Amino acid sequence: MNASQEIKVLIVDDSAVVRQVMAEVLGRDPGIRIIAQAMDPLFALEKMKKEWPDVILLDVEMPRMDGITFLRKIMAERPTPVIICSSLTEKGAETTLQALAAGAFAIFTKPGLGVKDFLLDSSNDLVAAVRAAAGARVGRMPPQISRRPAESPRPAPKLSADAVLPPGIEPMAATTDRFTALGTSTGGTQALEYVLACLPRTCPGLVVVQHMPEKFTAAFAERLDRVCQIDVREAVTGDRVLPGQALIAPGGRHLVVRRSGAQYRVEVVSAPPVNRHCPSVDVLFRSCAQAAGRNALGVIMTGMGDDGARGLLEMRQAGAHTAAQDEASCVVFGMPKEAIRMGAAERVVPLAAIPDLVAR
Repeated sequence: MNASQEIKVLIVDDSAVVRQVMAEVLGRDPGIRIIAQAMDPLFALEKMKKEWPDVILLDVEMPRMDGITFLRKIMAERPTPVIICSSLTEKGAETTLQALAAGAFAIFTKPGLGVKDFLLDSSNDLVAAVRAAAGARVGRMPPQISRRPAESPRPAPKLSADAVLPPGIEPMAATTDRFTALGTSTGGTQALEYVLACLPRTCPGLVVVQHMPEKFTAAFAERLDRVCQIDVREAVTGDRVLPGQALIAPGGRHLVVRRSGAQYRVEVVSAPPVNRHCPSVDVLFRSCAQAAGRNALGVIMTGMGDDGARGLLEMRQAGAHTAAQDEASCVVFGMPKEAIRMGAAERVVPLAAIPDLVAR
């Protein structure tokens, strides 16, 4: 979408308060127009016959038709960026991940209580999510998958990886243990599913940061484990990075790779957000540069913002091979674009080429 064009938004939520506050928050942006509000998907479909939105804000649990059924219908008939507005609960995590698998662009989390104040406080993030969704490439994934996932809902100071790891530790020379570090954000849940599902059990180990809220990563890892040949699970401090296994950073904590002799183990670290994200790709990539150097492959994938670009550059400077996903296959070409601009990416590859790169 051209930056000067008006973004037409449809809000679908059974809570009148949520609809009202979202409309108020988004309406403050002169480039966004709320074309309609609906209390459930059936009302929404009627309104969409008159004017089709550029972006849909969608609740999951609603009367008459649930959000996932509605989402699948939209993605099958006329793919449109959809932001899932979900309560941040462990109970709802699996359902929300189903929505992402069905093609949702991102998760915008809301609390069970104090929703009005939360939405008002998070207005900048909501506007940013809508603007990013309006410019997303819906429907440009390989046929096995769809697209999109979560950004941190609350603003935070933009710290660098120095807040977690000091720079400048010398990496180890070549070892027999090799692994891949993957970093991604918006669009990454389905991109990761595609990559990991293509990998054989003999592939090198993987460590992964996907920007995702705290209560969602365990369910996300379990879902990937069910569809992949390799083992996929949420990382725990002390886990060894092993072939045929992917360790997913827990939401709300950073993932760091440490050297243990000639082996590699992970540490889950509680620390402030870096680049407004926790976990941060920059933190993971810096730790890989310091611990592994040439023994690691770093890959930065679809995502909004620039988290991971500097860390990928540090990996390349430490001797690691590095790659960035190309623009054509990204849902949002933010993170890879910045990495390419900085000279951090040794190669620029389509999503479909990443599994082979990792396996080799």
